[in-house]
Amino acid sequence: MPALRPTLLAVLLSSTCIGQTAADPAELAAACDLFDSGQLTKAHATFSTLAAADPALAEAQRYLGWIALRRNDPTAAVKHLERACALDPSSSTYAQQLGDAYGLAANKAGLLSKMGWARKCKAAFERAIALDPKNVDARWALMEYFKQAPGIAGGSFALAHAQAEAIIALNPSTGRFAKAGVLAAEGKSDEAFALYDGILTAETGDYAALSQFGQLCNLTGKRCADGIVALQKCLTLPPPRHDTRHVAVHGIIGRLHEILGDKAAARAAYQAALALDPHFAPATEALAKLK
Repeated sequence: MPALRPTLLAVLLSSTCIGQTAADPAELAAACDLFDSGQLTKAHATFSTLAAADPALAEAQRYLGWIALRRNDPTAAVKHLERACALDPSSSTYAQQLGDAYGLAANKAGLLSKMGWARKCKAAFERAIALDPKNVDARWALMEYFKQAPGIAGGSFALAHAQAEAIIALNPSTGRFAKAGVLAAEGKSDEAFALYDGILTAETGDYAALSQFGQLCNLTGKRCADGIVALQKCLTLPPPRHDTRHVAVHGIIGRLHEILGDKAAARAAYQAALALDPHFAPATEALAKLK
């Protein structure tokens, strides 16, 4: 499911170390644990040390690129993830994250260079899917590309729906939110919310469905009070591995309060997110804009 930025949904997803390496497995696992716990400064230092000791260690380059994505730094992200892909061109995960880096570069680029970065972004996502058709994260990323890009750059709601349907076949829960996101982008918010009928009244411990509903409220700007209720339920449930301390949930709660005009509550939610992860850029940026 997506994260708070449009093309960085993958940055907030599962973070298991993979791949073959000559590095000490215990050191690599410790570095991954630092990343997973949100200690990005220490994780960056540790992965930098591992990369310096073994320039062929693709996972170190991948994580350095991932940290750069979390820090909203496209230059470093592209450098490290291109290196990771060069070291292991068979990795669907590396190709997908390189696409994320190209997408971030496109978002920050000037008008003349946006199209070039966008083409690289789309090609990287398509390569990731070609390498592993079951890579849900890559399909989600390509769906977001089709949903957001202008027609001249290959954007298409029909193609976005096709990727959403492919995700449904692989993961029905994630696919439901993918479908809802495309419908919302088309202005069909009633159809999108219909996919979550009964979620608030059900006695459910479905963290994914509740958080997806809250994110849909954020995407559409509708039913924000209901979205806050759903996300508050999430805070009472065990968090998933990709958001081990509910950081993203606090961030979305802040955004929903902001839409409702409650700046004090929004500020408190953003501060709660940053108390858990001082490097959580969406909350930092939101607080800076909040007057």
